[in-house]
Amino acid sequence: MNHQALSSFIWSVADLLRGDYKQSEYGRVILPFTVLRRLDCVLAATKPAVLAEFEAKTRLGVNPEPFLLRKAGQSFFNTSPLDLGKLLGDQDHIRQNLYAYVQGFSPAARDIFERFDFFTQVERLAKANLLYLVTERFARIDLHPSVVDNASMGAVFEELIRKFAEISNETAGEHFTPREVIRLMVSLLFIEDDDVLTPGNAVVRTIYDPTAGTGGMLSVAGEYLLEHNPQARLTMFGQELNDESYAICKADMLIKGQDVANIVAGNTLSDDGHGGRKFDYMLSNPPFGVEWKKVEKQVRQEHEQKGYDGRFGPGLPRVSDGSMLFLMHLLSKMRPAHDGGSRFGIVLNGSPLFTGGAGSGESEIRRYVLENDLVEAIVGLPTDMFYNTGIATYVWVLSNRKPEDRRGYVQRIDASGFWQKMRKSLGSKRKEMSEAHIATVTRLFGDFTEAELVTVLDAAGQALGEPLLVTGTDTPPAAPEGGRLKRVPISRIFRNQDFGYTTITVERPLRDEAGEVVVGLKGKQKGKPQPDSALRDTENVPLGEDIGAYFKREVLPHAPDAWIDDEKSKVGYEIPFNRHFYVFEPPRSLQAIDEELKAVSARIVAMLSELAE
Repeated sequence: MNHQALSSFIWSVADLLRGDYKQSEYGRVILPFTVLRRLDCVLAATKPAVLAEFEAKTRLGVNPEPFLLRKAGQSFFNTSPLDLGKLLGDQDHIRQNLYAYVQGFSPAARDIFERFDFFTQVERLAKANLLYLVTERFARIDLHPSVVDNASMGAVFEELIRKFAEISNETAGEHFTPREVIRLMVSLLFIEDDDVLTPGNAVVRTIYDPTAGTGGMLSVAGEYLLEHNPQARLTMFGQELNDESYAICKADMLIKGQDVANIVAGNTLSDDGHGGRKFDYMLSNPPFGVEWKKVEKQVRQEHEQKGYDGRFGPGLPRVSDGSMLFLMHLLSKMRPAHDGGSRFGIVLNGSPLFTGGAGSGESEIRRYVLENDLVEAIVGLPTDMFYNTGIATYVWVLSNRKPEDRRGYVQRIDASGFWQKMRKSLGSKRKEMSEAHIATVTRLFGDFTEAELVTVLDAAGQALGEPLLVTGTDTPPAAPEGGRLKRVPISRIFRNQDFGYTTITVERPLRDEAGEVVVGLKGKQKGKPQPDSALRDTENVPLGEDIGAYFKREVLPHAPDAWIDDEKSKVGYEIPFNRHFYVFEPPRSLQAIDEELKAVSARIVAMLSELAE
């Protein structure tokens, strides 16, 4: 049975729940029962040996756990003599027996059901006289590993997670990232690593998601690597705050044969569940525009006491948006370059690109990543891509092992026009990226090339065919006689310092009632003109430009008595995405507009004369 058919069969359980449960609540029953049945089937072959070992070691007064794990051949076990099949033999006591069965699991597996709040659903099903029917339906499904391998079971579980996320799309965006966004990020993450993607190379790598949600990013990364190199092994790590999402993620990892101890519950910012660990790859879609007031005390304490030895050395963003804290958290998890380095992708909204002036926390974070040459690329995504927001979003790709040709540069790709309309909207999500769109963006990143979309326009300004993607090495099409080429940049390459500037403070002298310049009378200011705070101004001078030359050219012609207060100068960084991709469209000439108005007027007069006849 393929995974679509299997997930459809499991989905049929929803028919039993209809009426007693709302659609958005189906997952609370179906997901934990699917996990329970899978674990039930996985442990079936070794169950007799585990029970015998449990009895023997208990009799000897020895901690049985390590022996039971060895007998089970898994990272979990169950010491209850019950299973789902046996539960059906005692219909009157199924609630108590189901509880006892789940309590028999080893702590890591039992934690999944506790986080699912499974027993609340058991009580609810029992009251609705549905518990036996639902248990019976799942006991009939054959999920033994010999029938459904880990990869297929993982696909089934992913399909169910996706369906439930779409049904409850009002909250899906908090815990669920659209699959095409993840596929794009994973493609960008691996495209430069031939050793990992080459079939036959038995490499082992680690991947980490500090905002794991239901585990989608980790799963898609694993699938991508398996597809390109079945011999490669990706060990997955994650942390998640929401209990239900954590349970789903941990269950998914368990089903896929991953070590569930690597998935930690809790708030990543205030309580790092993987302290001291470094990873090869990382992915994250942190919450957009969510304040971090709840963890402000711990974060500020780490920033002030540990500085760059902690996670938040470069600076702190404003409390109203904590997404850049996750960026710094990932930076702290990068493996040192001499140990192979790391690469990570993170989805951020627009504000981390430009919010905050020179010296602000946001600017200092941008300064840190750019001056340390960590930013490989920033990709602008289409709007309306996520379930709970329609705003513009960006994928940042950062690495401390840039290839030689990328060093000192940042690639910016505007993929905002790479989308197709969805047949059915899901919350705020109305657009999706196709495989072709993902392939194009990945190719532009992999080739590290500038590119533009070129549209051939005829003499009347009408497009002749679809826009063509032209890279730096391609020959652009020729414009027809009287026509022109419309060029829209898609990929551009900048030097790191192109985003930097120095904010200089321009002072003008304070004057008395007679118009005379007021000078200082004592200390360092003695004899020096005093500044007039009402006339004070600031200017942003690009980093590559000489400040003195700029001041002489841009300020002195308008204010000959001005000077720069050097002590107040600050270096800042911003990444104005739209400005670098803006294409000026010259307005039509007045003559052309006038001719069009005359033609319209003539048509109106002709139509009125026809009515008069």
